[in-house]
Amino acid sequence: MIDLEMLLLPFRFGFMQNAFLISMIVSVPTALLSCFLVLKGWALMGDAVSHAVLPGIVLAYVIGAPLLLGAFVAGMVCALATGYVSDNSRIKQDTVMGVVFSGMFGLGIVLYVSVETNAHLDHILFGNMLGVDPSELLSSALISCVVGLGLVLKWRDLLLHGFDPAQAKASGLWVGWLHYGLLAALSLTIVATLSAVGLILAIGLLIAPGAIAFLVVRKFSQMLWVSVLVCMSAMLLGTYASFFIDSAPAPTIILLLTLVFVIVFVRRQILNSRAEMREP
Repeated sequence: MIDLEMLLLPFRFGFMQNAFLISMIVSVPTALLSCFLVLKGWALMGDAVSHAVLPGIVLAYVIGAPLLLGAFVAGMVCALATGYVSDNSRIKQDTVMGVVFSGMFGLGIVLYVSVETNAHLDHILFGNMLGVDPSELLSSALISCVVGLGLVLKWRDLLLHGFDPAQAKASGLWVGWLHYGLLAALSLTIVATLSAVGLILAIGLLIAPGAIAFLVVRKFSQMLWVSVLVCMSAMLLGTYASFFIDSAPAPTIILLLTLVFVIVFVRRQILNSRAEMREP
């Protein structure tokens, strides 16, 4: 017999309620942005920016500035530097991103161990969903609203820019604003997820929902809401399951998203094989 009181137990604790709330907040912008990152092939860009914000966080702590501001500035510097080097050299963009994000991450680690701080490195790298405070909930909610609203309003322009930048420019769109606006949205989203899943696991939320939706639907408009549904469901279920299996919520969520991706991928392969067999 199902023990209803046991099933509802996680909702009785304040820290779990905050974890569920931050899950719903960050799932929307990360899912929407993941669709554009998958479309543009910017998976490594998300990885680069998520690692590059570490030195910004440490420097912000040293000078007494808001940590979120330091993370955003560092993320934008990494994205802009990557774009400049790739545009002015023969080196491919993925190579430049690999060098830049590893260098920035290494700089962040060196700075972190050289200063005395009360901030736990594990919380920065892997998140601290069970320790989210009201101020972090508020800042994440504001960032999520700004990023989510911007992506929803400009998704058609960003879609054209992702498929054919030359056509987007010929259509009169401000390609530069779209490009750097998407980079700004990426940096802001990583800042919003900082307290939830941390820097390292943020890339999972920025790629997996879009990749799963890409395998499920064929229209980009459908891809957007499917990715949000997948991401929010995985975050809520992962947080809920972590309470009973005594695991950290963030890695549980990423494992759940990975499992869903594998299932969807296998399903797609089976459907493709059956379609090929039907062909004369």
